Amino acid sequence: MQVSVEKISPVLVQLNVEIDAARVTSEYDKAFQTVSRTARIKGFRQGKAPKDIIRRVYGARLEADLIQRLVDESFAQAASDNKVQPVTQPSVEPDRLTSGKAFSYRARVEILPVIESVVYEGLVAKRPSVAVSEEELTAELDAIRRANSTLQTPAKERAAKKGDVVIVDLRVSVEGEVVEGAGTTGFTVELGQGQVFQEIETALEGAALGATVEAKVDMPAGHQLPKLAGKTATFAIDVKEMKERILPAADDELAKDLGDFETLADLKADIQKQLELKKKESSENMLAERLVQALVEANPIPLPPSLVEQQMKLSEREILYRAAMQGQRITGVGDALKQQIKEDSETKVRAGLVMAEIAKKEAIQIGSEQIEEGLKELAEQTGKNVAKLRAEYSEPKKREQLVGMILENKVLDIIESKAQISDE
Repeated sequence: MQVSVEKISPVLVQLNVEIDAARVTSEYDKAFQTVSRTARIKGFRQGKAPKDIIRRVYGARLEADLIQRLVDESFAQAASDNKVQPVTQPSVEPDRLTSGKAFSYRARVEILPVIESVVYEGLVAKRPSVAVSEEELTAELDAIRRANSTLQTPAKERAAKKGDVVIVDLRVSVEGEVVEGAGTTGFTVELGQGQVFQEIETALEGAALGATVEAKVDMPAGHQLPKLAGKTATFAIDVKEMKERILPAADDELAKDLGDFETLADLKADIQKQLELKKKESSENMLAERLVQALVEANPIPLPPSLVEQQMKLSEREILYRAAMQGQRITGVGDALKQQIKEDSETKVRAGLVMAEIAKKEAIQIGSEQIEEGLKELAEQTGKNVAKLRAEYSEPKKREQLVGMILENKVLDIIESKAQISDE
């Protein structure tokens, strides 16, 4: 077998492969004999048809099958012998196959780029602040008060206002025709929380108990009900119940009710501690993202299009899955989001290739000790039992994912140790 490699681009090569005539003849004869023994041709007993008739009936299929087998058997060896590491299946252009003659084909395949050197020292990034402001502390305390609040009917009859919880019946119509399946009864809305269209909130604010108010809403083009998609819908809203939220006072009694706290000051100190932990984790994650972005910008290596395409498909599936979990029916992503997904995918793929090169340069090894440490860290993050995680990640693919995460974290630690980091 003779092979030459032609470099089309930094991530695309063409292998020109020629298989010698002796092998072609041998393979052709074996295939022809197999077909001859099993061929069923009208007018002849099985296995007794003349060779020229068998060639006329089965020649094209025999040739196609033999070409496929010769390519499958020779390509992997040709790539290995010439140190070509494909990242996709080859695109093959074969010549005509004839018994007694050499057979040639051309196979174009994407490869990983050759990274001569990688820049990862002295990267510049800012670490987000972990300081907790008084406003953040107050907002968290208010959230706790809200979680421990009660709802009650206003002592005096009054109009609905922001913060009230109202129970309504909705009827929806388009151009005077009621849209079946669009309305509902006993629907709960807390005003000011953005749970419904703003036009509906505006109509409800100021409405009295027992009143019927109306709101006109321009519905989104992608609405799941075709009769509403892109139309102006009229909502008739009956106010059935109205309650106001009563927040507990921010005092020592609230602190005692919540657990092991004696005073409001104790509660606030605990809130501050928890917020600082969250902000520290968020800060480290953001710093890692910024370092990866700086790494990518410092190493503008070419990318195999197929790897970017694979990452894009994965990202799109994740977006659609999250939308489905939130009750949104989305069949695809728009052009603007698709462009953003492409840019993010290029960043992820480039980062992965560069970080793999850093791991090789730094001779990072992931053994059983590192895997055990990784499982313990994962247990702390997820709250799962280490033994259960160990069993879960014993499956080959999951274990490979875990090793990849550990390797990435170790590379990030190296990058961070060599970076110029300042605090925001």
